[in-house]
Amino acid sequence: MTVPSRSRSVLFAAVAVMVLSACGSGGTSGSGGSAADRPAADAGTVPVREADRPAFPGLDGETLDGKALDTADYRGRILVVNVWGSWCGPCRAEADHLVRVSNDLADDGVRFIGINTRDARTGPALAFEKNHGIPYPSLRDPAGKLLLRFPRGTLNVQTIPTTVFVDRKGRIAGRIIGGTDEERLRKMLDPLLAE
Repeated sequence: MTVPSRSRSVLFAAVAVMVLSACGSGGTSGSGGSAADRPAADAGTVPVREADRPAFPGLDGETLDGKALDTADYRGRILVVNVWGSWCGPCRAEADHLVRVSNDLADDGVRFIGINTRDARTGPALAFEKNHGIPYPSLRDPAGKLLLRFPRGTLNVQTIPTTVFVDRKGRIAGRIIGGTDEERLRKMLDPLLAE
């Protein structure tokens, strides 16, 4: 049977979308210790050209420790937003990398915040922060409502963890889908620091 060339093109595009979707959501189910927990070299790292950067949405709410947080207070600074859950294996694997880079770049004006999602209770999330020595605040977002504020295509609410980078002008400058490490964080932040 011969498939018309237009049908082959549509079929190829559909298969490509399915493969890319599967790759983008892999390793986020929370199972610990598998190869999927370790980030591939640059898989899922997506910088955004300066001319194409969408506005970062205002995020506000209560942190895990009950304090108010509003990202408007971070205007003019580079902001790193890490979406995580205490139940998530890749989140545990990346936590120490996030802590190290956050501490190293604090004097350069880079600020980190977390968005804790799908943790129904604060206890496990607070224990996670204590165990990893997380120095920055995390907004509590058990139902994922804050994640829905992001512009379409900038954050997949099903892919945890994800790290979003915001430039000094308040625009989304890139993201890392899935777990990250220090090298990948710095690769995204160095150009923003140079702007």
